Amino acid sequence: MSSAMTTPTVFLNGEFLPESEAQISPFDRGFLFAHAAYEVTAVYDGKLIDFDAHLARLARTLDGLEIPHLPDDLASLHRDLITRNGLTEGLVYLQVTAGGYGFRDFYGPETFAPSVFMFTTAKQLIGEVARDGITAITAEDTRWTRRDMKTTQLLSQSLAYRKARRAGAHTAFMHEDGLVTEAASANAWIVLGDGTLVTRDLSNALLPGITRQTLLNLLSRAGLKIEERAFTVAEAKAASESFTSSTGVVIAPVLKLDDTLIGTGTPGPVTRTVQRTYYEYIGADVAGVAPWALG
Repeated sequence: MSSAMTTPTVFLNGEFLPESEAQISPFDRGFLFAHAAYEVTAVYDGKLIDFDAHLARLARTLDGLEIPHLPDDLASLHRDLITRNGLTEGLVYLQVTAGGYGFRDFYGPETFAPSVFMFTTAKQLIGEVARDGITAITAEDTRWTRRDMKTTQLLSQSLAYRKARRAGAHTAFMHEDGLVTEAASANAWIVLGDGTLVTRDLSNALLPGITRQTLLNLLSRAGLKIEERAFTVAEAKAASESFTSSTGVVIAPVLKLDDTLIGTGTPGPVTRTVQRTYYEYIGADVAGVAPWALG
């Protein structure tokens, strides 16, 4: 984890500065219109995980938002920020807005001048959540139709988390027309009785998760059977196992959905295989940090 620091360092529009000194215009389009993209990259043992894939997704989102691409030194900026904050395990957030111009106008200038903000969060990626699992509720998916772009329009997800917390759960499986789209801030997976893994196929209905894609590659090579397709809420409740995948929580076993136990209500053997495979991929000492994933 990061060393103790009284004032974390952030990056804002070309300079590193103390977090307390970072200021963005109230006329910034990210604040006024949620006209902003973001990416979050995991850091394990001081190293960025799947960074090139995160940059590629950011570029696609920026194109969709008509925000110019950023300079090519993002990797070095990330590493510099990691070093300045002494981060060994956690996350680096990159927020990119369409900028501020001192006025409010829906159209704005013909060409945007982005605001770029980066900060780090120390977080244990392989810990109690991965070991013990989480519970979830179902919630209607009320988001806009371009969920494939990673934007800061996260109100629906925030409200889903609040609904889940008040119900005594950790997260929500969001659904539309009876089909699960994704979890509140993660991709959703189920395991069928024969061990087949199912996760929804990509479309505008959900975010193309970087951890999701890495898992598909790793698990396919390991010989696991995978189906990329939509599944219903009823299928999720009848599954033998379930888990979510994301950069921030990595792989979290889901033990209960609403009032229904998933399988035995404990992390299952397929989920443990998925965890072990991913932890090995990022260079973790599985026996040391996650002996429960060894089976």
